[in-house]
Amino acid sequence: MLKIAIAGAGGRMGRTLIEAVLAPDSGARLHAALEQPTSPLVGQDAGALVGKACGVAISADVGLALAGTDVLIDFTRPAGTLAHLELCAEHGVRAVVGTTGLDADDKLRLQALAQRTAIVLAPNMSIGVNVLLDLVREAAARLGPGYDIEVIEAHHRHKVDAPSGTAIALGQAAAAGRGLALDRNGVFARHGHTGERRTDDIGFATVRGGDIVGEHTVMFAGTGERIELTHRSSSRANYAEGSLRAAHFVARQSRGLFAMADVLAAG
Repeated sequence: MLKIAIAGAGGRMGRTLIEAVLAPDSGARLHAALEQPTSPLVGQDAGALVGKACGVAISADVGLALAGTDVLIDFTRPAGTLAHLELCAEHGVRAVVGTTGLDADDKLRLQALAQRTAIVLAPNMSIGVNVLLDLVREAAARLGPGYDIEVIEAHHRHKVDAPSGTAIALGQAAAAGRGLALDRNGVFARHGHTGERRTDDIGFATVRGGDIVGEHTVMFAGTGERIELTHRSSSRANYAEGSLRAAHFVARQSRGLFAMADVLAAG
């Protein structure tokens, strides 16, 4: 039975992950649940957050929580995630990371840590989204430059980074299909007199409001027709399902940095 630790246990995603791990058919058990030292949840039963008391108290001591853990699942913030991964490398714990907003330096640090332990990093753990990435890459390649590419995403009001990591991944997939580079061709804001759209632009539009779980659309706008590939999440359960699948995969690896494509390819 895989022993799982969950960082950010009191958040929306943390609670969804706890519920998924506690399910009878998860193939895992909750070994530890983590929160910030200032959280009022510290000391409470983690399972009680989802109505399933399990005897695992929420802790702020990361090092102690990781002792004996097989895999840490982390959907927190970049600084916290990297600190957790340092301890994972020290304790021989594998990790599944869904944290977004990582900058170039953060990713370099993460790559270095992956030389000491195994990490699955994905901006979106949903199996459907990862299939969508392949569809977007193929559509961009086959439709060609006659179709303008726009990425539209919407999330709840509490999301702190924009565009979402999933939106950026979709933009990268579209760029790869067209033989472009998102760092050169991405347009992340439009305001005022912008001039005409350039042929190779990949545009982004961001919506934040309410309790939207996550919606992503890639639009291919041609002359006389428009193709839209869309994924809508109605709950976070699909992210938790993908995270557990990634946890079972990464537990079998010794070290290295993996993506959800590697998880899905392994079956």
